[in-house]
Amino acid sequence: MTIKGVLFDFSGTLFRVEPTEAWLRAVLAETGHTLPERELAQKARDLESAGALPGGAHPVRPVPAHLAAPWEVRDRSAEEHRAAFTGLSRQVPLPDPRLHDALYDRHMRPAAWKPYPDAAEVLGALRERGLAVGVVSNIGWDLRPVFREHGLDPYVGTYVLSYEHGIQKPDPRLFAIACAELGVAPADALMVGDDRRADGGAAALGCAVHFVDHLPVADRPDGLRPVLDLAD
Repeated sequence: MTIKGVLFDFSGTLFRVEPTEAWLRAVLAETGHTLPERELAQKARDLESAGALPGGAHPVRPVPAHLAAPWEVRDRSAEEHRAAFTGLSRQVPLPDPRLHDALYDRHMRPAAWKPYPDAAEVLGALRERGLAVGVVSNIGWDLRPVFREHGLDPYVGTYVLSYEHGIQKPDPRLFAIACAELGVAPADALMVGDDRRADGGAAALGCAVHFVDHLPVADRPDGLRPVLDLAD
């Protein structure tokens, strides 16, 4: 196999969202709300347990029955994505009900995300070798500003986002769109992601697949570098 194009997942692969407590602190500060430190820390733990931060931890507690169906299709549209995550957030009482939407809005900002330390190096090296690079993400909002703000957009040839197509990974059609937009046959493409079920769907199309660990940025300084060897 000769790799001619590499597809990357977004969250947990190229970027990591801020910790839940930092997310909550930022929104409380922006909206002029305060909580005692102990209560703030507990609210953050409760939000994390609920899985309320998109790109963060999956729900630990059972998803409420009324959210079960929206949760399964959350990445098909912007409306379904917001409804699912704000629904989980609302399981945790906050000082003002409007904070749940403010939290959701916060996670879409470039400031809420950090690229993994080797992301720019690896993407740049792939493009220098003449390989096409795409991003395939299950998401409910436009992540392009995140890439632009952090200087990674010049390396990306196409963005294929689930909510723009009404298709979620692992559906092979999403990977097929990315390959077609890059002009690369699936058999010549490598998919890199952190979710074995979602990102592993590329294998059904004939793509090679490589998985990375979804870890905090500081704990994964060079997790993407093996991609360069695989793409040789």
